[in-house]
Amino acid sequence: MALKPGEFAGRTVLVTGAAQGIGAATARRLAGEGARVALVDRDADLLQAVAEGLRLEGAQVHAIVLDVADVAAVDAAVAEVEAGFGAIEHLAHVAGILRVGESLDLDLEDWEACMAVNARGVFATTRAVARRMVARGRGSIVLVGSNAASAPRFGMSAYAASKAAATQYLRCLALELAPKGVRCNIVSPGSTDTAMQRAFVRDEAARRAILHGAADRFRLGIPLGRIADPDDVAEAVCFLLSDRARHITLHDLRVDGGATLDA
Repeated sequence: MALKPGEFAGRTVLVTGAAQGIGAATARRLAGEGARVALVDRDADLLQAVAEGLRLEGAQVHAIVLDVADVAAVDAAVAEVEAGFGAIEHLAHVAGILRVGESLDLDLEDWEACMAVNARGVFATTRAVARRMVARGRGSIVLVGSNAASAPRFGMSAYAASKAAATQYLRCLALELAPKGVRCNIVSPGSTDTAMQRAFVRDEAARRAILHGAADRFRLGIPLGRIADPDDVAEAVCFLLSDRARHITLHDLRVDGGATLDA
């Protein structure tokens, strides 16, 4: 059945990290509202599967395989999308990686990988897209960050630091771009049922510690009593991208079931 035009009808939206999890859920949500979706990820097979699924549902899709940490490749991809698929009016930057390990035992490679993808990738993608948005005097950007950017966690120093860097960078960008007609916001999920989360939470005991808290690790539980679905986060992303949020910028929306008590 053909998609019915919705609030993103006829608009081009770029989604990074689109091959699975929150990125794929966001792409499906946007396509369901009529967007032309440009999808970016470094996992070629999973990206192709998402793209083909959306095409079967009637969506217009353009998929590009790349690593968002490669600044030159990002610049080229954004130019390719704009030249052949339409001016990018919205950007959902979801791409990210998780490397775990307590700080004193953490490999430098893991630290640098988190910074490359989670921080430099945000800089590269938002810069390439926002320059074009500013020239047109309109656009909206949403970064999927993490509640770990503000809540310290055992074994997550590299990830948390990279997400904190990306979050504060985007807030500065939002301030600079607001007078130019471009909105920038952040969605900060907590524990979400994705492949990244499942690799980190390997057994039922770890899942219970997330839901109910772990005093020995100074971790609160989740007041709503459930781990988020990717669609929960995608809904928040799409709202902040949309015209319904036209007077919202510089905002960090927590989607964590209350896990950080909105601190």
